[in-house]
Amino acid sequence: MTFSGTNVLVTGSSRGIGAEIAKVLAGYGLKVWINYRSGAAAADAVQAEIEAAGGQAAVIGFDVSDEAAFVDAVKTVVDADGGLSYLVNNAGITNDKLALRMKGDDFMSVIEANLKSAFIGCRESMKVMRKKKFGSIVNIASIVGETGNAGQTNYAASKGGVIAMSKSFALEAASSGIRYNTVTPGFIATDMTDELNDEVKEAFVSKIPMGRFGNAAEVAEATAFLLSDAASYITGETLRVNGGMYM
Repeated sequence: MTFSGTNVLVTGSSRGIGAEIAKVLAGYGLKVWINYRSGAAAADAVQAEIEAAGGQAAVIGFDVSDEAAFVDAVKTVVDADGGLSYLVNNAGITNDKLALRMKGDDFMSVIEANLKSAFIGCRESMKVMRKKKFGSIVNIASIVGETGNAGQTNYAASKGGVIAMSKSFALEAASSGIRYNTVTPGFIATDMTDELNDEVKEAFVSKIPMGRFGNAAEVAEATAFLLSDAASYITGETLRVNGGMYM
């Protein structure tokens, strides 16, 4: 894959899927800005791994749900590199409870961290990218945003909102040469799924036609494709990476 742009900001990229996205994009020659909220050491380790492989990376710490901090971060990237070519909104949280036990604050904390933060990133990147009539954004949502899930009313709402919001941004930004797309991962093997016992894992796998969890690299490559020149005529789309669990 080829990339006409030069740099990318990946939120929530100190570990898990975000870290893999950062490494894959660095491997394609992009300078990667690694964002973290509290895991500075982990972010530094991702940077070191990228640089050891011959790539370019920088670490930038901020809370994506803090609007002023996100605005300042985009400015920092632009001031350093002369622009922003790509953005991956990956950062997010969960706060699972059954709906009857979920308080308003439980609901809104996830909306703020997952949906509002993606909105801020989409808006601020468009302000910058339209000056050069070029840019691409990928928002990482979830299969849960398409199917719903018991105990995750807040998370499902936030990720479903990301999908719908991405389409609206795509409509508004297309004339400026900016594309917005979404990736919806299914069950992906991460440090969180490693903590599940074998019985629970088998129950999840039984629902996946391909018979296994996905891996972070598969999500990262799908993300890279949507950002790349190979997807230059694709915008407002949702790419499912879920092993056939939801079609």
